Amino acid sequence: MNQANLYDVIIIGAGPIGIACALECNKNNLHYLVIEKGCLVNSLYNYPQNMTFFSTSEKLEIGNIPFVCTNAKPTRNEALEYYRRVAKVANLNVHLFEEVITVRDQQNNSYIVETTKGKYFSKNIIISTGFHDIPYLLNIPGENLPKVTHYYKDPHFYAFQNIIIVGANNSAVDAALETWRKGANVTMIIQNDAIGTRVKYWARPDIINRIEEGSIKAYYNSTIKEIKETSVIINTPQGIIDIPNDWVIAATGYQPNLNFLEKIGIDLSDDAIKKPFYDNQTHESNKKGIYLAGVICGGMNTHSLFIENSIEHANKIVMAIMKN
Repeated sequence: MNQANLYDVIIIGAGPIGIACALECNKNNLHYLVIEKGCLVNSLYNYPQNMTFFSTSEKLEIGNIPFVCTNAKPTRNEALEYYRRVAKVANLNVHLFEEVITVRDQQNNSYIVETTKGKYFSKNIIISTGFHDIPYLLNIPGENLPKVTHYYKDPHFYAFQNIIIVGANNSAVDAALETWRKGANVTMIIQNDAIGTRVKYWARPDIINRIEEGSIKAYYNSTIKEIKETSVIINTPQGIIDIPNDWVIAATGYQPNLNFLEKIGIDLSDDAIKKPFYDNQTHESNKKGIYLAGVICGGMNTHSLFIENSIEHANKIVMAIMKN
């Protein structure tokens, strides 16, 4: 064992909750390392560039460090700046663009964490990997065409193009409204009979009005059958329709990497939610010394946990580690 790579705590994931865990480690003089496969707060970075949070800035604060922004609800760019400044001020020990491959048992209830760049050792592992890295696939012909994306970024790219947007929740609504305002010809394919009820309260009436006035076309109770180079074939209550198309934004949502948890021996529930096992007081999983923090705790129920109601996980976990 390389003593230079021996830590009291290894944190997998440098999102807001992973950073909150690192701040708690700092506070309690624990020797820790944060390992992140992408950039700092990678999930937030992959949000649309003009995205506005539903939460107010104070609810996104971590480590009692004030989050000051222009408006009550911060934007993606303001959040990136805030968490970057937190990491810099706290001088967090974080390795970016280094993916964890596996976590293996060692003797004396310790673990070896193998990554794309090295090996690290610790008796305590905190997994806070979020859920924004694995999109739900449409599983239809043509989904792998270059014109299809599951990650919407900037509306200007789609100006004056024929856009199809799959979905009816926040990401889909934001993409539809922003691209339409940049001059795109927007069509929404919606599996259910209405815009999602969880859509941000200021955006939901906007998209409904645009649909009702005919500015944005919407096919309800419909699905995509096939994506072609210059069109998309959809199933509608009125029958099959072939729509001219340049780009498809599949805003179908994302899922946590539960396979990683299973691979390292963490138990999941037998139902469709596949909720990982952990103690509600300490957040320790069935594997001694491996703790779960943030959205990953909800399994497939990704709408039950957010930044604001997961921040408390950091204190619970580090207090449990200090007692062991």
